[in-house]
Amino acid sequence: MARMTLEELVSQLRAAYGTALRSIVLYGSAAAGEHIPKRSDYNVLVIVDSLDSGRLTAASAASRAWTEAGNPAPLTLTTTEWRGSSDIFPMEYADILERQRVLFGDPPFDGISVDRKDLRLQLEQEAMGKVIKLRQGVLASGNDNQRQLELLTASVSSVMVVFRAFLRLLGTTPPSDNVALAEAAAREASFDATSFARVVRHVRGKDQLKPGDVGPVLSGYLHGMEQLVSYLDHYQPSA
Repeated sequence: MARMTLEELVSQLRAAYGTALRSIVLYGSAAAGEHIPKRSDYNVLVIVDSLDSGRLTAASAASRAWTEAGNPAPLTLTTTEWRGSSDIFPMEYADILERQRVLFGDPPFDGISVDRKDLRLQLEQEAMGKVIKLRQGVLASGNDNQRQLELLTASVSSVMVVFRAFLRLLGTTPPSDNVALAEAAAREASFDATSFARVVRHVRGKDQLKPGDVGPVLSGYLHGMEQLVSYLDHYQPSA
């Protein structure tokens, strides 16, 4: 079965939402040129004037085909919700504002901003959540190298989201390349970026991790995230 393309998604969402549709925006790694087939998601933001069960039902077939192609369901918000939720989802909004491409409609970004206090709170929560999930994954792996490798490859995309938010919190523009991103975050929080860089290269199909490498890489990866959480816990923004 052929996978749904972005162009097909846009066409079907336009038909489903009709005149209520305001904007469709591609954001994240695909918009920034960091998309890796079968490893990265195509993240799509959809903004409509209003949502009811009828419109959601009309768009459900397109959304189902899109998710069956391996992508997250479109992030669908009303115009009012989009303009009032940057304090609730500051990490997501910061990523959308920096890495995006409008696929349909007008750019919806005028007047949208992210408060650093909101960003710091969500970032610390997300970083600690990643540490907890990594520890749970290590415990569940039973020292199986293949399961540990799957844990690393499944987590690296969301860890890069945390690193980007971290650098934005510090007032720095994150590098678009994920290896450079990990290295920049590591310099600021004083941890070793080697494990993160190795996982990124593995996911790209370069410098594949061997079974004997997985344990040390996982150890360095987890330690780096713990260091980041500690940094954020003591972080005091400059005046």
